[in-house]
Amino acid sequence: MIFGKTPIPSRRGSQPVQVDEAPADPVNSVEASGLTKRYGDTVALDDVSFEVRAGEVFGIVGANGAGRTTLVECVAGLRRPDLGHLRVLGLDPRRDAQTLRRHVGIHLQQSSLQDSLRVWEALDLYASFYKSPVDWNSLIERWGLADKRRTAVSKLSGGFRQRLFIALALVGNPRLAILDELTTGLDSRARRSTWRLVKEMRDDGVTVLLVSHYPDEIESLCDRVMVLRHGRIVALDAPASLVEASGRRTLEDAIIDLEGGGDDQ
Repeated sequence: MIFGKTPIPSRRGSQPVQVDEAPADPVNSVEASGLTKRYGDTVALDDVSFEVRAGEVFGIVGANGAGRTTLVECVAGLRRPDLGHLRVLGLDPRRDAQTLRRHVGIHLQQSSLQDSLRVWEALDLYASFYKSPVDWNSLIERWGLADKRRTAVSKLSGGFRQRLFIALALVGNPRLAILDELTTGLDSRARRSTWRLVKEMRDDGVTVLLVSHYPDEIESLCDRVMVLRHGRIVALDAPASLVEASGRRTLEDAIIDLEGGGDDQ
């Protein structure tokens, strides 16, 4: 489910949307080959090919303008690549969009909810979109939102807001979660608490596609990381392997080198 400005339904208990059966479990949650996307003369993605293995946390990094957002939007079915082939959970994100949305949880950087919506109302609303949702009461307990269940979204701190967005991403019992800049703007304590939640998602068997600006976050969470520069993949490996191959001492230094020292800004 994609989070945006969502109206409150006129009545509670609306019937869940009927959906197709879940696709069979693939070896790779995402398979991309030769993805290319242009906006006029600007090449956002340039012959991008990669796979995201089922059950891993896969990181995407790159300077502003490197193509991260466009790539994530293509995977989510929000944009159509001009060229190339893409499969997500074995499905075409555009042709099979209705089915796929029931199996992918999405938190984009600009995610938002109506300020007056309460925590329990948001979860109840999103659960109504699915044929077989997770019990949202269990999500409230698990993600530490029990004391905030009647709190309006506008009154939540950054950390609790992110907990809510994670719970919303999981309410449909997804196989793939796309998390874009999940911890931007959070303090160190809230960031580390959010990291723990992401690890629990992985332990539950959810594949996580994580877009982040933070090398320490990538190092802590990701099994593999892909570095984009000018719409092309310049590296894809385990974080430790990227450091070793770069000859630098830290992942941050290795990523900065691979991004071109920040000249993609």
